[in-house]
Amino acid sequence: MTKILGIDPGTGIMGWGLIEMNVGKIKPLKYGCVRTKPNLPQPERLAHIFNSLCVIIEENRPDEVAIEELFFFKNQKTIISVAEARGVAIVAAKQFDLPVFEYTPLQVKQALTGYGRADKNQIQEMVKIICCLDTCPKPDDAADALAIAICHGQTNQLIVGNNQ
Repeated sequence: MTKILGIDPGTGIMGWGLIEMNVGKIKPLKYGCVRTKPNLPQPERLAHIFNSLCVIIEENRPDEVAIEELFFFKNQKTIISVAEARGVAIVAAKQFDLPVFEYTPLQVKQALTGYGRADKNQIQEMVKIICCLDTCPKPDDAADALAIAICHGQTNQLIVGNNQ
């Protein structure tokens, strides 16, 4: 049994989702978002993200952390702030000596739908189905974080299965 914390990086909203993998079965445990106020200076936003993730990790004790890699953004200012938030999330995980695994959006889409160009709605619908939920998790960032955790769980299961 492995508890996986998935993280969808962001500065304004950072999604997180915790799942349990047990012999190929996925059970969602908790999900949510860390939110920061847009009028806060960036260092304060990053500190809030770090502190919030440390609380989430301490309370839930995941075994592994999966985080989405950045993809190309048209807005260069956005990519820098999101990269900083992503770095803070990685440091929070390492603060607890957790292994961190990184996945591209393409890898997440392929793991959940088998199609690398799946849209956001398709991903959210698959999260709902895989996790046996009545509705898609809200906000979208939480659903994305669960998708990242599921991607890691499925990828790790394939790797472990192939090594046996």
